[in-house]
Amino acid sequence: MASWYGPGFNGHKNADGSVYRQEELTAASIAFPLGSRVMVTNLDNGRSVEVTITDRGPFLKDRKIDLSHKAAQMIGMLDHGTARVRISLISKPAGSREVGAPLRYWVQIGSFSERRNAEQLRSKLAAYYADVHIDQLDAGHRRYYRVRMGAFATRSDAEARAADSARFGLPVVIVTE
Repeated sequence: MASWYGPGFNGHKNADGSVYRQEELTAASIAFPLGSRVMVTNLDNGRSVEVTITDRGPFLKDRKIDLSHKAAQMIGMLDHGTARVRISLISKPAGSREVGAPLRYWVQIGSFSERRNAEQLRSKLAAYYADVHIDQLDAGHRRYYRVRMGAFATRSDAEARAADSARFGLPVVIVTE
């Protein structure tokens, strides 16, 4: 099942760091890694659209994907709000988790626009934790360097690390991919 989202989210940040624009061909899903390209076909009318996964969701048990307003319009599901769909993977970012694999959790303890700031924090944390690394994220015309620890197999493991690392007085966020 697919649903769609639009006006209330337009202009807000997506999980991948980009800004949600309801008239772009994007979607939210926890079934596919961020940056994946998928073909979504409405099983009731056969119409298809190719979208990029830029956000997380939907968080309703029976739904696998939330399409942007434009994507939902293109496959003819605006009026109904939901549709039975087939989702086919076209591509996924290199190094991302396999589709169907369980989510992985990271503790993100900083995000910087300058790599040297991320390196300084990584060096400080590496004295306490062996799994500290820097992930680079290109979002639009901006580049960010995220300092992360993990991956953790369960959210509770990530929460334990987040609680322990909070002693450094830095903002701690648990993220999934």
